[in-house]
Amino acid sequence: MSLIAVGPIVDDDLPLRLAEALEEYLVQRRDADLAPELVAALTELVLGGGKRLRPTFAWWGWRAAGGAARGAEADAVLRALVSLELLQCCALVHDDVMDRSTARRGRPTAHQAFAARHRRERWAGDADHYGDCAAVLVGDLALAWADDALVTAGLPGPALVRAWRPWQAMRTEMMAGQHLDLLGGARRTESVEAGLRVARLKTAAYTVERPLHLGAAVADAPPNLIAALREYGRDIGVAFQLRDDLLGVFGDVRLTGKPVGEDLREGKRTPLMATALGLARAAGREDAVRVLRHCLEGGGPPGHDLADVRALLHELGAVAVIEKRIAALTASGLCALDRAVVLPIARDRLTDLAEQATARKW
Repeated sequence: MSLIAVGPIVDDDLPLRLAEALEEYLVQRRDADLAPELVAALTELVLGGGKRLRPTFAWWGWRAAGGAARGAEADAVLRALVSLELLQCCALVHDDVMDRSTARRGRPTAHQAFAARHRRERWAGDADHYGDCAAVLVGDLALAWADDALVTAGLPGPALVRAWRPWQAMRTEMMAGQHLDLLGGARRTESVEAGLRVARLKTAAYTVERPLHLGAAVADAPPNLIAALREYGRDIGVAFQLRDDLLGVFGDVRLTGKPVGEDLREGKRTPLMATALGLARAAGREDAVRVLRHCLEGGGPPGHDLADVRALLHELGAVAVIEKRIAALTASGLCALDRAVVLPIARDRLTDLAEQATARKW
């Protein structure tokens, strides 16, 4: 790494610098003659909100391993981190198609928007099928551009080689987790452990663990530091998904940008629902089992009364069990971070990020 770094310190304004890097990349790639509708849909999603968690964790993985806070190297890392936000958009668009979601970040999902245009323009064929196909292509474009963004960011050759390994693992883990989620619904899986495995692969790996791994690898971190950051990332990432599961039932649409209760309407087999079923059976509550099974079969809350299902999840003790697991995972993740030798500012920011990602928000 260079001994001389000039320019503003990225740590002080990371969200703005990430937003600038994303916008700059998308402007560079825009071509009015090449699938303008797909590019427009992707651009709207990328720039339309989001917490930028994945590039943020990657940046602090870089800094935890001693990566520069400013200068040419830091700028190249920022450009490389565009790839993580594009990978996230690929996952979101495809996930929305599979879940039949209607809203994302306060706007119609990509497949809904494309289907609406098909109807509005009175095009031939089935509007919903067209919307699904176009959205799949938006996700594919995001994935292709994610690879491009990493490779063309200007990282030194050895750093890019080191980054490629976690990048390869992250893409495959994300898709494996998505498939396990799909498979769990098809097989009517009700195991808590199966739900946690999906959370580890579908969310924890590509949201926290692998971004940290990627950032640290670019900085040429030693194996023991990478191992500690990955352990922190696995636990915080699963806790984050469990919190997201709770938000899917108890959250505020104004904060989440998604319809509340959507997971119940879709029959999502989350650890929350698996826990609730187990507790209902243990208590001999056949009435509760019937209500929960109705949700898991995609029927949504019986009578569309979300408040009753919320009350039931509390009454059975499922919410308390998940809250306890979130607290335990957060604590164990922070313990892993405490055992690592990292830059003090990176330790502080990663501690803050863990607390923000897993905190109760209703």
